[in-house]
Amino acid sequence: MTRFSILRKMKFILGEKLKMSQIFDEEGNRIPVTLIKAGPCQVTQIKKKEKDGYEAIQIGYLKKKKGKFRHLREFRDEGLKIDDFQVGQEIDVSVFKEGDLVSVSGESKGKGFQGGVKRWGFSGRPASHGTKHEEREIGSIGASTPSRVIKGKKMPGRMGGERVTVKNLKVVKVDKENNLLYVKGAVPGKKGTILEIRALK
Repeated sequence: MTRFSILRKMKFILGEKLKMSQIFDEEGNRIPVTLIKAGPCQVTQIKKKEKDGYEAIQIGYLKKKKGKFRHLREFRDEGLKIDDFQVGQEIDVSVFKEGDLVSVSGESKGKGFQGGVKRWGFSGRPASHGTKHEEREIGSIGASTPSRVIKGKKMPGRMGGERVTVKNLKVVKVDKENNLLYVKGAVPGKKGTILEIRALK
C-alpha cells in the first residue's frame, strides 16, 4: 500500500482557525468561508484494544522544541483500521478534497457571566409602566411546592467556553501549498482556536 493511499484513509486532522472570508464560484455566487490552517500533523501514538482497551489514533500538531507537540488529540472510528497507521506518519490537508463534508469541533468563545436574556433568550419583563430597573430580570424561578429551585432550571451563569461541534460543513477549497482548508460557513471559537476536523461518511 502506497503512502498516498494510506493518507487518503486518514480523514481527520487538527487545525487552527484563522479568520472568516468569502470566495466566489464560477457562477459568481458569493460563498462565506472559514480559513483553517490544518496540519501538518504527525501520528504520535496508536492505541490498541489489547493494551489500552480501545482503538484510536493520537496525532500531534505544532511541534515544539525537543520533538514535543503543543496539541495532542485522539480520533476514534468504528471503521478505523489501526494497522494502516504508523507512528511518525505525517498527515496534511491532502487527505481532504473539494466537496467533502466535514464536522468541525472546537471550544466556543467565552462570554463570561451572563444573564438569562442573553444566555437563554428570555424575553425579560414587560417594558410598560410599573416595571422599573428590572426589564432583563428572569422572573420567578420556582413554585410554592416543592419549596426549592428545580434542578436544571435555566438561570444566569457562565456562558460559552464549551466544546461545540458543527456538522455537514462543505470543503470549498484545499490549498496544499499553504496547508489551508476553506470550509463553507462558520466554525466554533475565535481566531487561534484549535479545531478537530473529521470527514463525514
